[in-house]
Amino acid sequence: MEETPGAPRQGSDGKPVPPLLIEAVRYAEERHWEVVPGTHLVDGDGPPRCSCQVPGCPAPGAHPASPDWQRRASAGPGVVRRWWTEQPEAAILLPTGRSFDALDVPERAGCLALARMERMELQLGPVLEAPAPPGQRGRRLIFLVLPGTLVKLPELLRRLGWAPGRLDLLGRGDGDFIVAPPSRIGPYGLTQWARPPSALNRWLPDATELINPLAYACGREAPAPQGAQQVAAALH
Repeated sequence: MEETPGAPRQGSDGKPVPPLLIEAVRYAEERHWEVVPGTHLVDGDGPPRCSCQVPGCPAPGAHPASPDWQRRASAGPGVVRRWWTEQPEAAILLPTGRSFDALDVPERAGCLALARMERMELQLGPVLEAPAPPGQRGRRLIFLVLPGTLVKLPELLRRLGWAPGRLDLLGRGDGDFIVAPPSRIGPYGLTQWARPPSALNRWLPDATELINPLAYACGREAPAPQGAQQVAAALH
């Protein structure tokens, strides 16, 4: 029997299968991405709090639950299924620097760059939309690219005329991770796919193919250098 669109999936016991379990297994099974469970949010009196129980946790519900998370990460569907059967609310973390790296930009700049890339008919991989980290405003777009981006990103930006730190364009590589949909990040909202993984974007682009439109879009949003700000203030 075909499933009714939008209906929750059911296990062999007739109970709904947790959405996080479905997606975590799908990432491992269909994309062969390594996955590791993170913390989760605990609702109750007051604002949601992180399951790590650390007061003032800087990334509630969105960080590794174990210090050895890099070693534990697995692309085995059976292992992943067991993890989320035991921890159905755990955030889904995908380590970067393995199957992919990521380019992380503000949502506004990312949407501008994405529209330009589509006009240029560039090959694109999955693109993630996520809440900004604590202390920052807005949301972020995260472009998945081939591994190895992090080490060459400073040189790529320098060739385009951008000094280190001038753009809000971050690389995610070895030792880092992204929080995958449909995980919930603190009180800031859910992560979701702007361009979901599919058969059409299985092959990831190299960062060199995307860096120009991303840097251009981020440059439009970047504040003027300190010297230029002082000159502008003097003219006024």
